[in-house]
Amino acid sequence: MAEDFEARIAAAYAVDGKAVVLGRGVLDGTTHPGAVVQIPTAMCNRHGLIAGATGTGKTKTLQLMAEQLSALGVPVFAADLKGDLSGLSQAGQPNEHIDARTKDLGVEWQPAGRAVTFLSLGGLGAGVPVRAPVSSFGPQLLAKVMSSNETQSSSLSIVFRYADEAGLPLLDLADLKAVLQYLTSDEGKPELKALGGVSTQTAGVLLRSISELESQGGDAFFGEPEFEVADLLGVGADGVGQVSCLELPAVQDRPRLFSTFLMWLLAELFQNLPEVGDLDQPKLVFFFDEAHLLFEDASKEFVEQVAQTVRLIHSKGIGVFFVTQLPDDVPDDVLAQLGNRVQHALRAHTPRDAKALKAAVSTYPFTEDYELERDLTALGTGEAMVTILDEKGAPTPVVWTKLLAPSSLMAAVDAATLDAAAKASPLWAKYAVEVDRDSARELLAAKMAAAAAAAAPPAPNAAPAPAPAGGGVQVPKPPARTSAPGSGSGSRRSSSKDDGNVVTDYLRSREGRSMINTVVRGVFGMLKKR
Repeated sequence: MAEDFEARIAAAYAVDGKAVVLGRGVLDGTTHPGAVVQIPTAMCNRHGLIAGATGTGKTKTLQLMAEQLSALGVPVFAADLKGDLSGLSQAGQPNEHIDARTKDLGVEWQPAGRAVTFLSLGGLGAGVPVRAPVSSFGPQLLAKVMSSNETQSSSLSIVFRYADEAGLPLLDLADLKAVLQYLTSDEGKPELKALGGVSTQTAGVLLRSISELESQGGDAFFGEPEFEVADLLGVGADGVGQVSCLELPAVQDRPRLFSTFLMWLLAELFQNLPEVGDLDQPKLVFFFDEAHLLFEDASKEFVEQVAQTVRLIHSKGIGVFFVTQLPDDVPDDVLAQLGNRVQHALRAHTPRDAKALKAAVSTYPFTEDYELERDLTALGTGEAMVTILDEKGAPTPVVWTKLLAPSSLMAAVDAATLDAAAKASPLWAKYAVEVDRDSARELLAAKMAAAAAAAAPPAPNAAPAPAPAGGGVQVPKPPARTSAPGSGSGSRRSSSKDDGNVVTDYLRSREGRSMINTVVRGVFGMLKKR
Protein backbone atom coordinates (compact mmCIF):
# COMPACT_ATOMS: atom_id res chain seq x y z
CA MET A 1 0.00 0.00 0.00
CA ALA A 2 2.84 2.41 0.76
CA GLU A 3 4.32 2.11 -2.72
CA ASP A 4 1.24 3.39 -4.52
CA PHE A 5 0.01 5.77 -1.79
CA GLU A 6 1.04 8.98 -3.53
CA ALA A 7 -0.53 7.98 -6.86
CA ARG A 8 -3.76 6.78 -5.21
CA ILE A 9 -4.28 9.96 -3.21
CA ALA A 10 -3.38 12.24 -6.13
CA ALA A 11 -5.93 10.44 -8.33
CA ALA A 12 -8.66 10.43 -5.65
CA TYR A 13 -8.32 14.18 -5.02
CA ALA A 14 -7.71 15.24 -8.64
CA VAL A 15 -9.84 18.20 -9.77
CA ASP A 16 -10.67 19.40 -13.28
CA GLY A 17 -11.88 22.84 -12.17
CA LYS A 18 -10.84 25.21 -9.39
CA ALA A 19 -9.91 23.85 -5.98
CA VAL A 20 -8.94 24.86 -2.45
CA VAL A 21 -5.62 23.15 -1.73
CA LEU A 22 -5.38 21.91 1.86
CA GLY A 23 -2.00 20.16 1.90
CA ARG A 24 -0.18 16.91 1.18
CA GLY A 25 -0.82 13.33 2.24
CA VAL A 26 1.19 11.65 5.00
CA LEU A 27 1.74 7.90 5.50
CA ASP A 28 3.83 6.28 8.23
CA GLY A 29 5.27 9.67 9.17
CA THR A 30 6.44 10.50 5.64
CA THR A 31 5.01 13.45 3.72
CA HIS A 32 4.37 12.75 0.02
CA PRO A 33 4.57 16.02 -1.98
CA GLY A 34 2.75 14.44 -4.94
CA ALA A 35 -0.26 13.42 -2.83
CA VAL A 36 -2.14 16.70 -3.24
CA VAL A 37 -5.21 17.00 -0.98
CA GLN A 38 -7.76 19.57 -2.15
CA ILE A 39 -11.46 20.40 -2.14
CA PRO A 40 -13.18 21.16 -5.47
CA THR A 41 -14.57 24.68 -5.25
CA ALA A 42 -17.84 23.44 -6.74
CA MET A 43 -18.23 21.09 -3.75
CA CYS A 44 -17.75 23.79 -1.10
CA ASN A 45 -21.52 24.39 -1.04
CA ARG A 46 -21.93 20.79 0.18
CA HIS A 47 -20.93 22.10 3.61
CA GLY A 48 -18.26 20.83 5.94
CA LEU A 49 -16.90 20.28 9.42
CA ILE A 50 -13.61 21.52 10.86
CA ALA A 51 -13.13 19.87 14.25
CA GLY A 52 -10.37 19.27 16.75
CA ALA A 53 -9.19 19.91 20.27
CA THR A 54 -8.01 23.32 21.42
CA GLY A 55 -4.65 24.28 19.92
CA THR A 56 -4.67 21.77 17.07
CA GLY A 57 -4.96 24.37 14.28
CA LYS A 58 -8.68 24.71 13.46
CA THR A 59 -8.49 28.50 13.14
CA LYS A 60 -5.47 28.30 10.81
CA THR A 61 -7.35 25.81 8.62
CA LEU A 62 -10.24 28.25 8.44
CA GLN A 63 -7.79 31.04 7.58
CA LEU A 64 -6.13 28.92 4.87
CA MET A 65 -9.47 28.10 3.24
CA ALA A 66 -10.79 31.67 3.52
CA GLU A 67 -7.83 33.28 1.77
CA GLN A 68 -7.86 30.71 -1.05
CA LEU A 69 -11.60 30.97 -1.60
CA SER A 70 -11.31 34.75 -1.74
CA ALA A 71 -8.50 34.52 -4.30
CA LEU A 72 -10.75 32.26 -6.43
CA GLY A 73 -13.51 34.88 -6.41
CA VAL A 74 -15.70 33.38 -3.65
CA PRO A 75 -16.92 35.78 -0.90
CA VAL A 76 -16.26 34.52 2.62
CA PHE A 77 -17.89 35.25 5.97
CA ALA A 78 -16.23 34.13 9.20
CA ALA A 79 -16.88 34.66 12.88
CA ASP A 80 -13.67 35.75 14.64
CA LEU A 81 -14.11 34.86 18.28
CA LYS A 82 -10.60 35.52 19.58
CA GLY A 83 -9.44 38.11 17.05
CA ASP A 84 -6.98 35.70 15.38
CA LEU A 85 -8.61 35.93 11.95
CA SER A 86 -7.97 39.67 11.76
CA GLY A 87 -4.51 38.68 10.51
CA LEU A 88 -6.14 37.90 7.15
CA SER A 89 -5.74 41.60 6.36
CA GLN A 90 -1.94 41.53 6.68
CA ALA A 91 0.79 39.65 4.86
CA GLY A 92 2.31 36.77 6.80
CA GLN A 93 5.77 36.89 8.32
CA PRO A 94 8.26 34.15 7.43
CA ASN A 95 9.77 32.11 10.25
CA GLU A 96 11.61 28.84 10.71
CA HIS A 97 8.42 26.83 11.28
CA ILE A 98 6.89 28.01 8.00
CA ASP A 99 10.18 27.35 6.19
CA ALA A 100 10.37 23.81 7.55
CA ARG A 101 6.75 23.06 6.68
CA THR A 102 6.92 24.39 3.12
CA LYS A 103 10.14 22.45 2.50
CA ASP A 104 8.56 19.24 3.74
CA LEU A 105 5.46 19.83 1.59
CA GLY A 106 7.49 20.70 -1.49
CA VAL A 107 5.70 24.02 -2.06
CA GLU A 108 6.61 27.70 -2.24
CA TRP A 109 5.21 30.14 0.31
CA GLN A 110 4.45 33.73 -0.63
CA PRO A 111 3.17 36.14 2.07
CA ALA A 112 0.00 38.02 1.11
CA GLY A 113 -2.82 39.82 2.87
CA ARG A 114 -6.46 40.19 1.87
CA ALA A 115 -8.88 43.12 1.81
CA VAL A 116 -11.09 42.41 4.82
CA THR A 117 -14.36 44.02 5.89
CA PHE A 118 -14.48 43.99 9.68
CA LEU A 119 -17.92 43.79 11.29
CA SER A 120 -19.06 43.97 14.90
CA LEU A 121 -22.29 43.25 16.75
CA GLY A 122 -23.95 46.65 17.08
CA GLY A 123 -20.64 48.46 17.31
CA LEU A 124 -19.43 46.49 20.35
CA GLY A 125 -15.76 46.51 19.43
CA ALA A 126 -14.05 47.57 16.22
CA GLY A 127 -15.97 46.99 13.02
CA VAL A 128 -18.93 48.10 10.93
CA PRO A 129 -21.99 47.67 13.19
CA VAL A 130 -24.29 44.76 12.35
CA ARG A 131 -27.82 45.24 13.67
CA ALA A 132 -31.15 43.49 13.30
CA PRO A 133 -34.61 44.52 14.48
CA VAL A 134 -36.16 42.30 17.12
CA SER A 135 -38.96 41.49 14.67
CA SER A 136 -36.45 40.22 12.10
CA PHE A 137 -34.70 38.09 14.70
CA GLY A 138 -37.98 36.35 15.49
CA PRO A 139 -39.40 34.69 18.62
CA GLN A 140 -37.69 31.31 18.19
CA LEU A 141 -34.15 32.65 17.95
CA LEU A 142 -34.81 35.18 20.69
CA ALA A 143 -36.15 32.42 22.95
CA LYS A 144 -32.91 30.51 22.31
CA VAL A 145 -30.85 33.52 23.38
CA MET A 146 -32.88 33.93 26.58
CA SER A 147 -32.84 30.18 27.42
CA SER A 148 -36.64 30.21 27.47
CA ASN A 149 -38.60 27.03 28.09
CA GLU A 150 -41.45 25.83 25.88
CA THR A 151 -44.14 27.85 27.68
CA GLN A 152 -42.09 31.05 27.62
CA SER A 153 -41.20 30.52 23.96
CA SER A 154 -44.89 30.06 23.11
CA SER A 155 -45.80 33.24 25.00
CA LEU A 156 -43.08 35.14 23.18
CA SER A 157 -44.57 33.99 19.87
CA ILE A 158 -47.94 35.40 20.95
CA VAL A 159 -46.34 38.76 21.71
CA PHE A 160 -44.69 38.84 18.28
CA ARG A 161 -47.94 37.90 16.56
CA TYR A 162 -49.87 40.62 18.35
CA ALA A 163 -47.27 43.25 17.50
CA ASP A 164 -47.36 42.21 13.85
CA GLU A 165 -51.16 42.31 13.60
CA ALA A 166 -51.42 45.58 15.53
CA GLY A 167 -48.81 47.31 13.36
CA LEU A 168 -46.38 47.82 16.23
CA PRO A 169 -42.79 47.61 14.91
CA LEU A 170 -40.47 45.72 17.26
CA LEU A 171 -37.11 47.35 16.67
CA ASP A 172 -35.30 46.96 19.96
CA LEU A 173 -35.69 45.29 23.35
CA ALA A 174 -37.46 48.33 24.79
CA ASP A 175 -40.22 47.84 22.21
CA LEU A 176 -40.58 44.18 23.16
CA LYS A 177 -40.82 45.05 26.85
CA ALA A 178 -43.43 47.72 26.17
CA VAL A 179 -45.67 45.32 24.20
CA LEU A 180 -45.31 42.58 26.81
CA GLN A 181 -46.18 44.98 29.63
CA TYR A 182 -49.14 46.36 27.72
CA LEU A 183 -50.61 42.93 26.93
CA THR A 184 -50.46 41.86 30.56
CA SER A 185 -52.01 45.12 31.81
CA ASP A 186 -55.75 45.60 32.38
CA GLU A 187 -55.98 47.70 29.21
CA GLY A 188 -54.24 45.14 27.00
CA LYS A 189 -55.68 41.85 28.25
CA PRO A 190 -58.89 42.12 26.19
CA GLU A 191 -56.82 42.41 23.01
CA LEU A 192 -54.80 39.37 24.03
CA LYS A 193 -57.80 37.06 24.43
CA ALA A 194 -58.16 36.48 20.69
CA LEU A 195 -54.60 35.12 20.49
CA GLY A 196 -54.32 33.33 23.82
CA GLY A 197 -53.23 34.34 27.28
CA VAL A 198 -49.85 35.10 28.78
CA SER A 199 -49.68 34.51 32.49
CA THR A 200 -48.33 37.18 34.81
CA GLN A 201 -45.66 34.76 36.03
CA THR A 202 -44.48 33.94 32.50
CA ALA A 203 -44.50 37.63 31.58
CA GLY A 204 -42.38 38.38 34.63
CA VAL A 205 -39.81 35.74 33.65
CA LEU A 206 -39.64 37.08 30.09
CA LEU A 207 -39.25 40.66 31.29
CA ARG A 208 -36.39 39.63 33.57
CA SER A 209 -34.74 37.73 30.70
CA ILE A 210 -35.06 40.75 28.43
CA SER A 211 -33.55 43.01 31.10
CA GLU A 212 -30.68 40.55 31.54
CA LEU A 213 -30.11 40.53 27.79
CA GLU A 214 -30.04 44.35 27.83
CA SER A 215 -27.46 44.34 30.63
CA GLN A 216 -25.25 42.00 28.57
CA GLY A 217 -25.16 44.49 25.72
CA GLY A 218 -28.01 42.99 23.71
CA ASP A 219 -29.67 46.37 23.32
CA ALA A 220 -26.66 47.53 21.28
CA PHE A 221 -27.32 45.36 18.25
CA PHE A 222 -31.11 45.11 18.23
CA GLY A 223 -32.20 48.05 16.10
CA GLU A 224 -31.84 49.72 12.74
CA PRO A 225 -30.51 50.11 10.10
CA GLU A 226 -30.86 46.38 9.54
CA PHE A 227 -27.79 44.76 8.02
CA GLU A 228 -28.43 43.51 4.48
CA VAL A 229 -26.91 40.11 3.78
CA ALA A 230 -26.33 41.13 0.16
CA ASP A 231 -23.46 43.26 1.50
CA LEU A 232 -21.58 40.03 2.27
CA LEU A 233 -21.54 38.90 -1.36
CA GLY A 234 -19.18 41.43 -2.93
CA VAL A 235 -16.61 40.52 -5.57
CA GLY A 236 -14.04 43.17 -6.51
CA ALA A 237 -13.18 44.37 -9.97
CA ASP A 238 -10.03 42.24 -9.72
CA GLY A 239 -12.19 39.13 -9.26
CA VAL A 240 -11.28 38.70 -5.59
CA GLY A 241 -14.09 37.68 -3.25
CA GLN A 242 -14.90 39.88 -0.26
CA VAL A 243 -13.74 38.58 3.12
CA SER A 244 -16.01 39.62 6.01
CA CYS A 245 -14.86 38.98 9.58
CA LEU A 246 -17.34 39.43 12.40
CA GLU A 247 -15.13 40.53 15.28
CA LEU A 248 -16.39 39.00 18.54
CA PRO A 249 -13.67 39.46 21.20
CA ALA A 250 -15.77 42.18 22.89
CA VAL A 251 -18.68 39.76 23.37
CA GLN A 252 -16.90 36.42 23.72
CA ASP A 253 -18.22 36.13 27.28
CA ARG A 254 -21.75 36.03 25.82
CA PRO A 255 -21.44 32.98 23.56
CA ARG A 256 -25.13 32.12 23.31
CA LEU A 257 -25.82 35.61 22.05
CA PHE A 258 -23.36 35.69 19.17
CA SER A 259 -23.93 32.06 18.13
CA THR A 260 -27.65 32.72 17.78
CA PHE A 261 -26.91 35.94 15.91
CA LEU A 262 -24.85 33.92 13.43
CA MET A 263 -27.86 31.66 12.96
CA TRP A 264 -29.93 34.76 12.18
CA LEU A 265 -27.45 35.72 9.45
CA LEU A 266 -27.63 32.21 7.99
CA ALA A 267 -31.43 32.26 8.06
CA GLU A 268 -31.46 35.67 6.36
CA LEU A 269 -29.25 34.32 3.58
CA PHE A 270 -31.63 31.40 3.12
CA GLN A 271 -34.71 33.62 2.99
CA ASN A 272 -33.35 36.37 0.74
CA LEU A 273 -31.25 34.60 -1.89
CA PRO A 274 -32.76 32.97 -4.99
CA GLU A 275 -32.43 29.32 -5.96
CA VAL A 276 -29.41 28.82 -8.23
CA GLY A 277 -28.77 25.06 -8.13
CA ASP A 278 -25.25 23.74 -8.61
CA LEU A 279 -22.63 26.33 -9.51
CA ASP A 280 -18.97 26.13 -10.48
CA GLN A 281 -18.27 27.90 -7.21
CA PRO A 282 -20.41 29.06 -4.26
CA LYS A 283 -21.83 32.57 -3.95
CA LEU A 284 -20.62 32.61 -0.33
CA VAL A 285 -18.88 30.29 2.11
CA PHE A 286 -19.98 30.79 5.71
CA PHE A 287 -17.70 29.64 8.56
CA PHE A 288 -19.66 29.06 11.77
CA ASP A 289 -17.08 29.06 14.60
CA GLU A 290 -17.77 27.63 18.08
CA ALA A 291 -20.75 25.82 16.58
CA HIS A 292 -21.42 23.80 19.74
CA LEU A 293 -22.71 26.96 21.41
CA LEU A 294 -25.59 27.10 18.95
CA PHE A 295 -26.87 23.67 19.90
CA GLU A 296 -26.39 23.68 23.69
CA ASP A 297 -29.77 23.22 25.41
CA ALA A 298 -31.51 23.72 22.05
CA SER A 299 -35.06 22.47 21.64
CA LYS A 300 -35.92 19.75 19.15
CA GLU A 301 -37.80 22.29 17.03
CA PHE A 302 -34.80 24.62 16.93
CA VAL A 303 -32.43 21.84 15.84
CA GLU A 304 -34.91 20.82 13.14
CA GLN A 305 -34.99 24.41 11.87
CA VAL A 306 -31.18 24.57 11.67
CA ALA A 307 -31.02 21.19 9.94
CA GLN A 308 -33.59 22.24 7.38
CA THR A 309 -31.77 25.50 6.69
CA VAL A 310 -28.44 23.71 6.20
CA ARG A 311 -30.08 21.02 4.04
CA LEU A 312 -31.65 23.49 1.65
CA ILE A 313 -29.29 26.45 1.61
CA HIS A 314 -26.73 24.76 -0.67
CA SER A 315 -29.22 25.26 -3.54
CA LYS A 316 -28.90 29.01 -2.87
CA GLY A 317 -25.17 28.74 -3.58
CA ILE A 318 -24.14 28.96 0.09
CA GLY A 319 -21.63 26.64 1.72
CA VAL A 320 -21.51 26.33 5.52
CA PHE A 321 -18.56 25.00 7.51
CA PHE A 322 -19.14 24.33 11.20
CA VAL A 323 -16.03 24.76 13.36
CA THR A 324 -16.06 23.05 16.75
CA GLN A 325 -14.07 20.78 19.06
CA LEU A 326 -15.88 17.44 18.82
CA PRO A 327 -17.94 16.07 15.92
CA ASP A 328 -20.78 15.14 18.27
CA ASP A 329 -21.11 18.82 19.24
CA VAL A 330 -23.22 19.02 16.07
CA PRO A 331 -26.57 17.13 16.07
CA ASP A 332 -26.81 14.11 13.78
CA ASP A 333 -29.40 15.73 11.50
CA VAL A 334 -26.97 18.57 10.82
CA LEU A 335 -23.81 16.46 10.80
CA ALA A 336 -25.32 14.28 8.07
CA GLN A 337 -25.28 17.31 5.72
CA LEU A 338 -21.56 17.97 6.13
CA GLY A 339 -19.79 16.19 3.27
CA ASN A 340 -16.33 17.77 3.70
CA ARG A 341 -14.48 16.75 6.87
CA VAL A 342 -11.23 18.20 8.22
CA GLN A 343 -10.64 16.47 11.54
CA HIS A 344 -7.74 17.76 13.62
CA ALA A 345 -6.42 15.85 16.62
CA LEU A 346 -8.87 14.53 19.19
CA ARG A 347 -8.06 13.89 22.83
CA ALA A 348 -9.26 10.94 24.89
CA HIS A 349 -8.61 12.22 28.40
CA THR A 350 -12.19 11.72 29.65
CA PRO A 351 -14.92 9.09 29.10
CA ARG A 352 -16.83 11.64 27.04
CA ASP A 353 -13.74 12.24 24.86
CA ALA A 354 -13.27 8.50 24.34
CA LYS A 355 -16.90 8.10 23.32
CA ALA A 356 -16.63 11.04 20.90
CA LEU A 357 -13.47 9.52 19.40
CA LYS A 358 -15.20 6.21 18.69
CA ALA A 359 -18.18 8.05 17.23
CA ALA A 360 -15.90 10.08 14.93
CA VAL A 361 -14.11 6.97 13.70
CA SER A 362 -17.41 5.29 12.86
CA THR A 363 -18.37 8.13 10.48
CA TYR A 364 -15.26 7.87 8.26
CA PRO A 365 -14.98 5.74 5.13
CA PHE A 366 -13.07 2.48 5.64
CA THR A 367 -9.30 2.80 5.19
CA GLU A 368 -6.42 0.34 5.29
CA ASP A 369 -3.85 3.14 5.40
CA TYR A 370 -4.57 4.21 8.99
CA GLU A 371 -5.79 2.93 12.32
CA LEU A 372 -8.10 5.90 12.86
CA GLU A 373 -8.84 5.44 16.56
CA ARG A 374 -5.11 5.57 17.29
CA ASP A 375 -4.03 8.05 14.63
CA LEU A 376 -6.68 10.67 15.39
CA THR A 377 -5.02 11.17 18.78
CA ALA A 378 -1.51 11.27 17.24
CA LEU A 379 -2.02 14.11 14.75
CA GLY A 380 0.32 17.06 15.22
CA THR A 381 -0.57 20.74 15.14
CA GLY A 382 -1.51 21.72 11.60
CA GLU A 383 -2.34 18.13 10.63
CA ALA A 384 -5.77 16.59 10.06
CA MET A 385 -7.59 13.52 8.80
CA VAL A 386 -9.41 14.62 5.66
CA THR A 387 -12.18 13.20 3.53
CA ILE A 388 -14.19 15.36 1.13
CA LEU A 389 -16.67 15.04 -1.71
CA ASP A 390 -15.06 14.79 -5.13
CA GLU A 391 -16.45 16.46 -8.24
CA LYS A 392 -18.85 13.55 -8.71
CA GLY A 393 -20.16 13.93 -5.17
CA ALA A 394 -18.52 10.73 -3.87
CA PRO A 395 -16.47 10.64 -0.65
CA THR A 396 -12.71 10.45 -1.10
CA PRO A 397 -10.37 8.10 0.81
CA VAL A 398 -9.35 9.24 4.27
CA VAL A 399 -5.89 10.81 4.24
CA TRP A 400 -3.62 12.08 7.00
CA THR A 401 -2.87 15.58 5.71
CA LYS A 402 -0.13 18.03 6.59
CA LEU A 403 -1.79 21.37 5.93
CA LEU A 404 -0.31 24.34 4.10
CA ALA A 405 0.61 27.44 6.08
CA PRO A 406 -1.68 30.45 5.43
CA SER A 407 -0.04 33.24 3.43
CA SER A 408 -1.58 35.91 5.67
CA LEU A 409 -0.54 36.83 9.21
CA MET A 410 -1.27 34.07 11.74
CA ALA A 411 -1.88 36.51 14.59
CA ALA A 412 -4.30 39.24 15.63
CA VAL A 413 -3.81 42.83 14.50
CA ASP A 414 -4.07 45.75 16.91
CA ALA A 415 -7.32 47.58 17.66
CA ALA A 416 -6.23 50.80 15.93
CA THR A 417 -5.65 48.95 12.65
CA LEU A 418 -9.05 47.25 12.95
CA ASP A 419 -10.79 50.54 13.64
CA ALA A 420 -9.12 52.29 10.71
CA ALA A 421 -9.99 49.42 8.35
CA ALA A 422 -13.63 49.42 9.48
CA LYS A 423 -14.04 53.17 8.96
CA ALA A 424 -12.44 52.92 5.52
CA SER A 425 -15.05 50.39 4.41
CA PRO A 426 -17.85 51.60 2.07
CA LEU A 427 -20.29 49.98 4.50
CA TRP A 428 -19.34 52.36 7.32
CA ALA A 429 -21.42 55.25 5.96
CA LYS A 430 -24.39 52.92 5.53
CA TYR A 431 -24.46 51.30 8.97
CA ALA A 432 -22.34 53.32 11.40
CA VAL A 433 -25.06 55.62 12.76
CA GLU A 434 -28.03 54.01 14.46
CA VAL A 435 -31.41 55.25 13.27
CA ASP A 436 -34.63 54.96 15.22
CA ARG A 437 -38.13 55.60 13.96
CA ASP A 438 -41.36 55.54 15.93
CA SER A 439 -41.95 51.96 16.98
CA ALA A 440 -43.95 49.91 19.48
CA ARG A 441 -42.82 51.79 22.58
CA GLU A 442 -43.71 55.24 21.25
CA LEU A 443 -46.95 54.10 19.62
CA LEU A 444 -48.20 52.39 22.77
CA ALA A 445 -47.24 55.38 24.90
CA ALA A 446 -49.18 57.67 22.57
CA LYS A 447 -52.15 55.31 22.63
CA MET A 448 -52.18 55.24 26.43
CA ALA A 449 -51.75 59.01 26.63
CA ALA A 450 -54.68 59.58 24.26
CA ALA A 451 -56.86 57.17 26.24
CA ALA A 452 -55.96 58.90 29.50
CA ALA A 453 -56.67 62.34 28.04
CA ALA A 454 -60.06 61.21 26.71
CA ALA A 455 -61.02 59.71 30.06
CA ALA A 456 -59.93 62.74 32.12
CA PRO A 457 -62.77 65.13 33.16
CA PRO A 458 -62.48 68.67 31.79
CA ALA A 459 -60.86 71.17 34.14
CA PRO A 460 -63.38 73.61 35.76
CA ASN A 461 -63.46 77.13 34.28
CA ALA A 462 -60.80 76.13 31.75
CA ALA A 463 -60.48 78.67 29.02
CA PRO A 464 -59.36 77.51 25.58
CA ALA A 465 -55.84 78.47 24.69
CA PRO A 466 -55.67 81.20 22.05
CA ALA A 467 -54.75 79.91 18.63
CA PRO A 468 -51.55 81.32 17.18
CA ALA A 469 -51.65 83.50 14.14
CA GLY A 470 -51.90 81.42 11.02
CA GLY A 471 -54.00 78.71 12.75
CA GLY A 472 -53.05 75.35 14.20
CA VAL A 473 -51.00 74.37 17.24
CA GLN A 474 -47.32 75.21 17.17
CA VAL A 475 -45.12 73.12 19.45
CA PRO A 476 -41.34 73.49 19.31
CA LYS A 477 -39.63 70.35 18.07
CA PRO A 478 -36.91 68.73 20.15
CA PRO A 479 -33.49 68.43 18.51
CA ALA A 480 -32.75 65.18 16.71
CA ARG A 481 -30.29 62.79 18.36
CA THR A 482 -28.03 60.26 16.79
CA SER A 483 -25.84 57.61 18.27
CA ALA A 484 -22.63 56.51 16.60
CA PRO A 485 -20.79 53.33 17.56
CA GLY A 486 -18.03 53.86 20.05
CA SER A 487 -19.59 57.05 21.45
CA GLY A 488 -20.21 55.38 24.81
CA SER A 489 -23.60 57.01 25.26
CA GLY A 490 -25.54 53.75 25.36
CA SER A 491 -28.62 55.60 24.07
CA ARG A 492 -31.04 53.48 22.07
CA ARG A 493 -33.00 56.36 20.57
CA SER A 494 -32.03 58.66 17.74
CA SER A 495 -34.39 60.65 15.58
CA SER A 496 -33.97 60.14 11.85
CA LYS A 497 -36.80 62.30 10.49
CA ASP A 498 -39.71 64.54 11.41
CA ASP A 499 -43.09 63.59 9.92
CA GLY A 500 -44.70 66.99 10.70
CA ASN A 501 -47.58 65.44 12.67
CA VAL A 502 -48.81 67.84 15.37
CA VAL A 503 -49.59 65.16 17.98
CA THR A 504 -46.32 63.35 17.39
CA ASP A 505 -44.39 66.62 17.59
CA TYR A 506 -46.00 67.44 20.91
CA LEU A 507 -45.30 63.94 22.31
CA ARG A 508 -41.65 64.42 21.40
CA SER A 509 -41.43 67.71 23.25
CA ARG A 510 -40.31 67.99 26.86
CA GLU A 511 -43.87 68.62 28.06
CA GLY A 512 -45.21 65.72 26.00
CA ARG A 513 -42.58 63.32 27.29
CA SER A 514 -43.31 64.36 30.88
CA MET A 515 -47.03 63.67 30.37
CA ILE A 516 -46.31 60.30 28.72
CA ASN A 517 -44.00 59.22 31.55
CA THR A 518 -46.64 60.11 34.12
CA VAL A 519 -49.32 58.09 32.33
CA VAL A 520 -47.08 55.10 31.66
CA ARG A 521 -45.92 54.97 35.28
CA GLY A 522 -49.52 54.98 36.38
CA VAL A 523 -50.54 52.19 34.03
CA PHE A 524 -47.51 49.94 34.43
CA GLY A 525 -46.50 50.85 37.97
CA MET A 526 -48.02 47.83 39.66
CA LEU A 527 -46.43 45.37 37.23
CA LYS A 528 -43.04 47.03 37.54
CA LYS A 529 -43.31 46.96 41.33
CA ARG A 530 -43.90 43.22 41.22
